[in-house]
Amino acid sequence: MNSRGRFPPGLAGGRGGNFNPNPNYQNRNYQHQNHQGQRNSNSNVQVHQQQQFQQQQWLRRNPGGADSGNDEVEKTVQSEAVDSGSQDWKAQLKLPPQDTRYRTEDVTATKGNEFEDYFLKRELLMGIYEKGFERPSPVQEESIPIALTGSDILARAKNGTGKTAAFCIPALERIDQDKNVIQVVILVPTRELALQTSQVCKELGKHLKIEVMVTTGGTSLKDDIMRLYQPVHLLVGTPGRILDLAKKGICDLKNCGMLVMDEADKLLSPEFQPSIQHLISFLPTNRQILMFSATFPVTVKDFKDRYLQKTYVINLMDELTLKGITQFYAFVEERQKVHCLNTLFSKLQINQSIIFCNSVNRVELLARKITELGYSCFYIHAKMLQDHRNRVFHDFRNGACRNLVCTDLFTRGIDIQAVNVVINFDFPKSAETYLHRVGRSGRFGHLGLAVNLITYEDRFNLYRIEQELGTEIKQIPPQIDQAIYCQ
Repeated sequence: MNSRGRFPPGLAGGRGGNFNPNPNYQNRNYQHQNHQGQRNSNSNVQVHQQQQFQQQQWLRRNPGGADSGNDEVEKTVQSEAVDSGSQDWKAQLKLPPQDTRYRTEDVTATKGNEFEDYFLKRELLMGIYEKGFERPSPVQEESIPIALTGSDILARAKNGTGKTAAFCIPALERIDQDKNVIQVVILVPTRELALQTSQVCKELGKHLKIEVMVTTGGTSLKDDIMRLYQPVHLLVGTPGRILDLAKKGICDLKNCGMLVMDEADKLLSPEFQPSIQHLISFLPTNRQILMFSATFPVTVKDFKDRYLQKTYVINLMDELTLKGITQFYAFVEERQKVHCLNTLFSKLQINQSIIFCNSVNRVELLARKITELGYSCFYIHAKMLQDHRNRVFHDFRNGACRNLVCTDLFTRGIDIQAVNVVINFDFPKSAETYLHRVGRSGRFGHLGLAVNLITYEDRFNLYRIEQELGTEIKQIPPQIDQAIYCQ
């Protein structure tokens, strides 16, 4: 429907086993030589850097104690930690209800660290706990202490395992609230992900006096220019818009000491890489670069060798797909797909679902069909006006609708906890796209379900993607046990 119909664009409203990653995939994507062995070899470096950071923190608070020796530093650090733990500031926090859902090893296989172990500002810790974070996930344990030492990081971890907080927390910690300059830039590939990431930064830093700004294409350039005349400490945005503002001299990045690249593989695709390289020329030479993604093609290695210094590499991808996601395929003819989708809707216990199509036209057609079947449905794609995209994204996040039909615009980083079912109405062409699509469910170690509608033409793609990801996509059974995706 167009904007003159009953619903605005994007709102098609209605009634309410051991994995063994294939070596070909490992070669095609840049695999860092640090699976579990690398993590072990890096552990001594990490411990040393963590100790360094703790000593720096102590010396900053006690400038006269520089000569008192390492033993004194350690004692003081320990006593400060005890004092901090003994106070009842935590009792004053407004904590959200505890999430008691089952979680997989993807987020529970930690070293047992606590956020307080990293000597973060009290106000930042308050934001972390009030956001509902209880203790660091594996990627956060690996990344936060290293990022706080100022080292460059190249981190690879699965979708939905806490990468956003792994860079937002050290970014907020390292910002000097008294300096009204841009000190951190976080680059993301899509406008929706920029909005989501800036919101996470605002929530984590709500007790800090840190100004967060988000800027993307498709919005008023004049409004962004006016906003940049006010203090901004942390800037989140898409590369094209931030580069545009930097070239105009409006966005001053000469004091920006940290650049974060989320979904780094996408940012280093031909579409974005020239903008990224130009943008880096506006940063100081001693900047810190943090790169995070679930997939790393060879272009990332070239970029790392050119722009990162003494890089700390983190690789938590011993296997590629999330442990909590059960994957099925249904072999259908093209003309049977809508009927099959209707059957899935009637049989599955869907909290929220995301349904992927391979083209803009098919998204709108399918959304209309789903509405005609009597189910509530939104849709979103890159050709919609930005205001409409924002509205759909916001309303779906807030649970205004159960089903969302979209293109691959929505595969990157979008984190909606209530999504427990992903349906590939059109099967993707590449393993990377498949990995990111199914990763929209099963967020942060929870359970999820991925159902793929496979036609005769898709059969070779299905086999190839199984081989490349080292995973098994099983034929869909007549009845699906709710326990595998609803706990």
